[in-house]
Amino acid sequence: MAAEILKRIGDLVAEGEEEDAVEAVKEALAQGISALTVLNEGASKGMDVVSEQYSAGEAFLPELVLAGDAMSAVIKIIFENMSTEEAARSKKGVVVLGQAKGDVHDIGKNIVGALLAVNGFEVHDIGVDAPVKAFFEKAREVNADIVGVSTLLTTSLPFLEDILRYFTDTGNRDKYQYIVGGGPVTSEYAKKIGADGWSRNAFDGVEMCKRLMAMGNPGKHEIVLVDSEKGGM
Repeated sequence: MAAEILKRIGDLVAEGEEEDAVEAVKEALAQGISALTVLNEGASKGMDVVSEQYSAGEAFLPELVLAGDAMSAVIKIIFENMSTEEAARSKKGVVVLGQAKGDVHDIGKNIVGALLAVNGFEVHDIGVDAPVKAFFEKAREVNADIVGVSTLLTTSLPFLEDILRYFTDTGNRDKYQYIVGGGPVTSEYAKKIGADGWSRNAFDGVEMCKRLMAMGNPGKHEIVLVDSEKGGM
C-alpha cells in the first residue's frame, strides 16, 4: 500500500498534477507514512524523472515548470508535517529567491526554486518585480543562508548590484551568500558586482548552492561559478 501511494505521488509530481499530488501526499501522511519517506521515496522520485527527461530532451520547459510547481506545493505540506529533527536533518539550507525589480518573468526562478526544494533546501520565493529592500527583509525574517536574484531583462541588471549594495550598507553582507542568474547575467557581471555565486542554469544552481553552504564566509571567498556546459567551474 505504501509503495503504491508513493509511486502515485511521484507520478503526479512528474506529470505536474499539483492538486492531485497534494491530495495524494495528504493521504499518505494520513496513512502514517513519515513525511521524510513521502519526500524521499515519493515526491523527489517524480522530480528526478522529469529532470532526467528534460536533460535527455524528452521533456520540455512547460513540463518542467508544471512539475516544479507541483513539487513546490507538496514540499510545503511535507515540511509542515516533519518533526523538528527530521526537518533539520533534511534541510540543506535556507534560500530566498526573487526576480529583480522591473522584471515579471518567473519561469526560470520557479524551476530553480523547485530543484532546490527537492534537494533539501527551504525556499522562500518573494516573487517578481521585487524591490531592493524586500530581499533583505525576507532574508532577515527567515534567517536565510543564501539570497538569489535573477532577471531576464538588461534594464533590471542594475538592481542586482543595488541589492548587494544594500546588504553591504546595512552591515549585513557577511550574513548571506549572494547569488545571481538569468539570461543577461554573465559570470563576468557576477564577478564585477561581487556576487558569491553564479550558475549557467537551474541544475547548475543546485550544485552552486551546495558548494556555497559548504564554504561559508559570505563575501569573503572567490566567486563560485558552475557551468556544466564548460565542464564545471
